[in-house]
Amino acid sequence: MRFHTFLLKYGEIGIKGKNRYLFEDALVRQVRYALKDVPGEFKVYKKQARIYVDCDGEYDYEEAAQQLKKVFGLVGICPVVRLTDKGFDELKKDVVSYMDEMYEDKAFTFKVESRRSRKTYPKNSMEISRDLGEAILEAFPEIRVDVHHPDVTVNIEVRDEVYVYSQIIPGAGGMPVGTNGKAMLLLSGGIDSPVAGYMVSKRGVGIEATYFHAPPYTSERAKQKVIELAQKIAEYSGPIKLHVVNFTDIQLYIYDQCPHDELTILMRRYMMRIAEHFARKDGCLGLITGESIGQVASQTMQSLAATNDVCTLPVYRPLIGFDKQEIVDVAEKIDTYETSIQPFEDCCTIFVAKHPVTKPNIDVIRRSEERLDEKIDALVSEAVSTAEILDIK
Repeated sequence: MRFHTFLLKYGEIGIKGKNRYLFEDALVRQVRYALKDVPGEFKVYKKQARIYVDCDGEYDYEEAAQQLKKVFGLVGICPVVRLTDKGFDELKKDVVSYMDEMYEDKAFTFKVESRRSRKTYPKNSMEISRDLGEAILEAFPEIRVDVHHPDVTVNIEVRDEVYVYSQIIPGAGGMPVGTNGKAMLLLSGGIDSPVAGYMVSKRGVGIEATYFHAPPYTSERAKQKVIELAQKIAEYSGPIKLHVVNFTDIQLYIYDQCPHDELTILMRRYMMRIAEHFARKDGCLGLITGESIGQVASQTMQSLAATNDVCTLPVYRPLIGFDKQEIVDVAEKIDTYETSIQPFEDCCTIFVAKHPVTKPNIDVIRRSEERLDEKIDALVSEAVSTAEILDIK
């Protein structure tokens, strides 16, 4: 079937009161960005508390629908057939044709819901629903009416043209990206951090990312894996500025100077410091990590407190109460899981201790860091100044 328009439904934006237009305008921008590479011409606009995408001419319907499903802020995507108003008798024929083409199997229940924006139309909403429902029943005796719990709701909107739709494709939900500031994601090659970035982005937060690379202990393929993960997140969040930090010298210095059972915590503290440096430089309002309480030794409550100790920006941990399977389920949904499980190690796994401390004492950790005073500032400065900046789209 040839659909001429997408009617886009949003959720909690509708309760934003006098500020609603700001969120609607942001959503229109996000929809335009999502469709910019889809073949075809699209006109995106808002009208009467709704957002529409007119698709005049040839376009790739499947690709357009797939891209719209990734726009945060949309809860429903309705493919619409637009009918020229040639009188009610012609409308009945067109709606019957729509039902016949849309549903090969007619063994379902239905109802018709109508909205009459054009008040000069000769029938009111109730009469439109009643008479079109009657026409459908006469054409397809196997279809039954159920006004309370129908399998299919046929929506009719009378505007300058008549809009007909009966399918609602679920959207991504959430809030339009950029309406709630920006944050810095600590992105690794694992399963958790891409999911964390996706979840915070879903709440309207723009994303930048920092990845810690440790050549030659980690390969270029490990770096490429992280770039691929950033690209998958960017399908939802929009463009991501990715900072690739060479962390090798810092890790080796910590490894040489400090107790090995504290390696993970100490390296994590320096990662947080560096990520916060980039966050502050670029106007981010917080850090994002994929940590979940108790999942590994570095994610106990005591370990999280030890890493928080070096941060002045808020640290957002959207997965904090998730089980691993819950995280995997989201990773599979957003198509990052298969990339995350590729066997290319990152620096966190290469330098892990055999018996890491699970309940670190912050005072003890600080004293261990004093052993690094001779060279650590210079190493951090070098890592920051030589970071590679990638624009991920």
